[in-house]
Amino acid sequence: MLAKVPVLLLLTLAVTGCANLNPLNWFGDDEVNPPAELQDIDSQVSLRREWSVSVGNGQGDNYTRLEPAIDGNTVYAASENGRIVAVNLANGNVLWRQRLDVSVSGGVGAGDGLVMLGTQDAQVIVLSQEDGTELWRGNVSSEVLAAPQTNGDIVVAQTVDSKLIALDVESGEQRWIYETTQPPLTLRGTSKPLITSAGSVVAGFSNGTLISVNASDGVYNWEERVAVPEGRYDIDRVIDVDGNLLLDGNRVLAASYQGNLMAFDALTGRIVWGTEASSYHGMDIGFGNIYYSDDRSHLVAVRNNSEDEAWRNEDLQYRQITAPKAFNNYIAVGDFEGYVHLISQINGSIVGRSRIDNDGIRAGLLSSGNRLIAYGNSGRLVAMSLEQN
Repeated sequence: MLAKVPVLLLLTLAVTGCANLNPLNWFGDDEVNPPAELQDIDSQVSLRREWSVSVGNGQGDNYTRLEPAIDGNTVYAASENGRIVAVNLANGNVLWRQRLDVSVSGGVGAGDGLVMLGTQDAQVIVLSQEDGTELWRGNVSSEVLAAPQTNGDIVVAQTVDSKLIALDVESGEQRWIYETTQPPLTLRGTSKPLITSAGSVVAGFSNGTLISVNASDGVYNWEERVAVPEGRYDIDRVIDVDGNLLLDGNRVLAASYQGNLMAFDALTGRIVWGTEASSYHGMDIGFGNIYYSDDRSHLVAVRNNSEDEAWRNEDLQYRQITAPKAFNNYIAVGDFEGYVHLISQINGSIVGRSRIDNDGIRAGLLSSGNRLIAYGNSGRLVAMSLEQN
């Protein structure tokens, strides 16, 4: 069993009575799988820091994975202790700051003039993108660990008790709710819901399923399995879909822990493609490949619509790397020591490295044009650009 788990174990009791596993702290205080030491690289490209902004206490002490969001020319970020900031993407000027009297656990969602957050105390909070004014708070069934999303009609959030809840965009009142069964053990985290242009909401759950419902009324469209639980013990049967889903044309891609990487038709749920994989992160696409980071922090490139590996990088093993982000000709990932690594999309070699936060990086990286955005655990929000060596 030890070979399957990333590092150490920590059990915390969820409000539903089941246990949440922190995959980065699996078996106590002793390292079962020590992280790889960084090796010297043939540095071909550098990351030049364009600007840096401090955001509260960052990820705090509750193992949050608060990711910033980009909408237009503005990046929005939130800290665990309720500090929200809007920053001009081009020059780093702070447009506004907001202080909330909550512990933020899910965020940030941004779109249709709104900034959306989920809290530890089972609330969804919506702010105005214009000036950070709080518009409303809506109650949900339990803690929200992923960024709420909107289509301009509803704000939809996924809770840790395996419920998908839609709130009216104007009032915050509940419009509909969809729930699934929850296994005895789950990873601490959820993927953020995906709202498609066809008017559906797609979400992945801790029981290894992917579901689609109508955005307007929550009526069921389809349900498919990303993974099937196997093994004698509950810990062997953990198959959460925790990484963010990826919409690629008419396909939805999803990955599960101790399961598979799958592509489904967004309208019908028909399985289009799949390969065995174990990941609790999202994925990205580029150069004809699908990129994902697995539970051992191996970065893997799989040929699109094939089970063939284009390459696999194991140099960052057990360094708790983030989901991959395609950026220019490279793949960017952060790690537990706060390094951002640039990996060639062609052959998987590490060609650049920069440290941006000594407290580490858990949040996924973002890219917009020629800028890469990283949000360190201490609350350091940084924009970087490429510079050839």
